[in-house]
Amino acid sequence: MEKMSFLKRFWGHSLTINKHRLEVMRLCFKCGLIKQGLMHDLSKYSFIEFFSGVKYYQGYRSPIDAEKEDKGYSLGWLHHKGRNKHHSEYWIDLTANEKTPIMPYKYVAEMLCDKMAAGMIYQGKNWNKEYQLEYWKKEREQTLINEKIEKIITEFLTQVSIDGLDKALTRKNLKYLYKKYCGNS
Repeated sequence: MEKMSFLKRFWGHSLTINKHRLEVMRLCFKCGLIKQGLMHDLSKYSFIEFFSGVKYYQGYRSPIDAEKEDKGYSLGWLHHKGRNKHHSEYWIDLTANEKTPIMPYKYVAEMLCDKMAAGMIYQGKNWNKEYQLEYWKKEREQTLINEKIEKIITEFLTQVSIDGLDKALTRKNLKYLYKKYCGNS
């Protein structure tokens, strides 16, 4: 594989972040999450996340994966998940009675928009409505998450794979799924 110059990685990573944020914004707006859409992933512009992303940028997958392969961990990811409540990892506290608590609705909905947008951006023209469910089936084995939130993700992604994103991604449907598995939490 060709080694990319710093400038190519810099601009490629910048473009990827901006495209991702715009897609998450569009999806969040669609389901009524205006503030979540506007504020999504602003920490990606912080020094530690941005330059870690530039260093490990490849263009076809998250730089976090490449950094983890290189170092065994990702400083960018550790910083990101600790500042963004739409990641289930933000909510993990292994010393608490409830190690993986139920995330509030607005962060679950933002997480679903984030997952969809990530797949759409990295897959580009190859993305289809079944992609995210297949990715989730592999990802969930490595994800420490509240079982109720896991059920919401799985059912939502199943709906997307059957009915398409536009039908599944509505405020009414997301609130229904949240209430179905989490009650009025």
